[in-house]
Amino acid sequence: MSMTLAESAKLTNDVLLRGVIETVIRESPILQVMPFVEIEGNGLTYNREKALAAAAWHAPLGDWTTATEPEFDKLTATLAILGRNADLDSFIKQTRSDIQDVEAVVLELAAKSVRHEFERAIVYGTTGAYLTGQTHDANMFDGLVVSIDTMNASDQLIAAGATGATLTFAMVDEVIDAVQGGKPDVLMMSRRSRRKMNELARAAGFAIETERNEWGTFMQYWNGIPIAVNDWILDTHQLTGSEETHVTGGTCSTIYALRFGEGAVCGATNGGIQLERVGALEGKDAVRHRIKWYCSMVDFNVVARAALIGVQD
Repeated sequence: MSMTLAESAKLTNDVLLRGVIETVIRESPILQVMPFVEIEGNGLTYNREKALAAAAWHAPLGDWTTATEPEFDKLTATLAILGRNADLDSFIKQTRSDIQDVEAVVLELAAKSVRHEFERAIVYGTTGAYLTGQTHDANMFDGLVVSIDTMNASDQLIAAGATGATLTFAMVDEVIDAVQGGKPDVLMMSRRSRRKMNELARAAGFAIETERNEWGTFMQYWNGIPIAVNDWILDTHQLTGSEETHVTGGTCSTIYALRFGEGAVCGATNGGIQLERVGALEGKDAVRHRIKWYCSMVDFNVVARAALIGVQD
């Protein structure tokens, strides 16, 4: 069973932990809607559909033979450890009258850094060298750049042009249509790409729909699909022959259309976001808390997400 972080926050009686979870999701339109599956152990092995079986026509009373069998890829989403220490200076703790507020501020800053890194990882995470300029770390998980770009010949990777092109609404509709099994839950993009969409709308004589979400944040919608800004999507990608080669040094960006849920794109975790009190430190006059998250991203279905690459301003 999958659950959003917002729902998981309601299950804890720990005020500090609830504050950490709410900090992580408050300013992240992606984490507000992205569900997570709770898994046992340190990984989730699953079969991802690769090719459908073909149906055939049959004669009355004729023998039925199977023309083709469905094909699957067996994949494993391995949990990675994301977190950081939050140290509260003992002098500040003792001399400030409202201890709870000081702790909350320190933990909020640490929680924001965890959110930032997860948002970056769902796009650029890679355990090995991939695109030039893309930072890789064997301790993290693979993100969308790896999972979608490795399918250059598929309909899920749409190039705006051989080396990039100016965004049009037709391109946005094309990446939406590439997602099958239901309408995308979000269009994830950089702020520059969102500005370009607003510019196109004004030039066409209308405004993109805007509403407040449950967190009080104004969200824009294209054909009923939320536009989610991810500040870690770069506007500096390079394309050669309609394929991404570099994430730096160019002028291109990417827009992702994502459908969330089990059987689509979702997160994976064991224990959710956790807050651990380490205690007094030996080397300095401070008390340490640790925020840790055993997490990953699961790409259950190749047609549940698509990318429009080569988006220029």
